[in-house]
Amino acid sequence: MIRAYAAHEAGGELKPFAYDPGELKPEQVEIDVLACGICHSDLSMLHNEWRISAYPLVPGHEVVGRIARTGGNVKHLKVGDTVGLGWFSGSCMTCDQCMSGSHNLCGSSEQTMVGRFGGFADKVRCNSEWAVLLPPGLDARKAGPLFCGGITVFNPIVEFDVRPTDRVGVIGIGGLGHLALQFLNKWGCEVTAFTTSDGKRDEALAMGAHHVVNSRDDSQLEAIAGSLNFILSTVNADLNWPLFLGVLAPKGRLHTVGVVPSPIPVPAFALISGQKSVSGSPLGSPATIRKMLEFCARHQIAPITEHFPMSRVNEAMNHLESGKARYRVVLESDFA
Repeated sequence: MIRAYAAHEAGGELKPFAYDPGELKPEQVEIDVLACGICHSDLSMLHNEWRISAYPLVPGHEVVGRIARTGGNVKHLKVGDTVGLGWFSGSCMTCDQCMSGSHNLCGSSEQTMVGRFGGFADKVRCNSEWAVLLPPGLDARKAGPLFCGGITVFNPIVEFDVRPTDRVGVIGIGGLGHLALQFLNKWGCEVTAFTTSDGKRDEALAMGAHHVVNSRDDSQLEAIAGSLNFILSTVNADLNWPLFLGVLAPKGRLHTVGVVPSPIPVPAFALISGQKSVSGSPLGSPATIRKMLEFCARHQIAPITEHFPMSRVNEAMNHLESGKARYRVVLESDFA
């Protein structure tokens, strides 16, 4: 039996829950959970905001743990290996996307806590391609958020060939943005942080920003018009998007990984005249996750985390929902 914490209705309290996972499939691994990060997707699933939740719901998709068992077809992992597991827990391995290395775009991919039980548990299972080895030098207690928040902002840096000579911007200095600042600084870029909170100015500079701009102050945006090659938006709020397009240099790109509530207005002339682009992306492939982890180990990049025992999961969820998290919340397994 796997022990976990589950909600039995939308927005419900997470309570002790146990389930029988059945036989381990040949392509699967079973992971003893050491720690599991919490992100806003867990809250969205808990409240069924996306209308895809099923109850009882066991959230959790930022897992770090040790391999407890391997299926018969698994050759690249062994019992005792420390691995991480993020949003995806399986892909078909036969479609064009999987065969070309874009497993994160597989049309029949399996998500760790969608239609199955996630990582707020003592154990979790996944297909072995999504269990990624943690390199030496990374703290297993803190690494969980890299497997969702981290790869979400690292993937577009790789996908869109952001260069060390680029001037880049990051909108939102929260769970995603604080990692994006660290990545882009170590990537070699000149980094501008956009935030609505002047109180985060010093923190943003300490995380790697070279400049800080108030994203709600149109005059500050107008003052840097035409200067940035790439802007990464991590926020879930509506902003003055045409003005941000104006901040882009010719051939610049505005890329979002935040699910904003309203459609983003994109004036065609602004795109055409400057040959600009607007885009979005999900998390990255297993290969890109490995690159990110190696980059983190090389440059000593880590999430800024707050820790709770898993038995205090409801307190931890409330802490995140209230906006108090600085900057990622991690649950540490304390099952007896």
